[in-house]
Amino acid sequence: MGIHILVFFLTFFFMEFMAWFSHKYIMHGFLWNLHADHHKKDHDSWFERNDAFFIIYAVISIGFFLLWQNGILEIGLAIGLGIFAYGLAYFLVHDIFIHQRFKLFRKANNRYAKAVRRAHKMHHKHIGKGDGECFGMLLVPFKYFKK
Repeated sequence: MGIHILVFFLTFFFMEFMAWFSHKYIMHGFLWNLHADHHKKDHDSWFERNDAFFIIYAVISIGFFLLWQNGILEIGLAIGLGIFAYGLAYFLVHDIFIHQRFKLFRKANNRYAKAVRRAHKMHHKHIGKGDGECFGMLLVPFKYFKK
């Protein structure tokens, strides 16, 4: 049981690296066509092509659940839950808190919340594929904690 809890937390924290990596090199790389509408609103829909990335990670998470369920990978459940938990945290922070796709957490105003908003604002300052910064989500560079 202890190994499963450890794998869950390691997976959750590893997903911050994966979010940074996939955001910098995939979303701002060869799959920019899916991510571009997130930087420049050229549509009227509530949904964005960028939302496809949630589906991609959901499929990966489900794959680990299936590996566990079929007795192929004992820690598959812990990995799948770690990916799911990170996806939920990402959705709450990015889509709800920062972009206000649902009007919740509007009054969060602590140092961490302000730093997350500042870092993400700097990321969205660049509407093109290149010259970006702050590709992660939950781990914010210290310079954004300053007043």
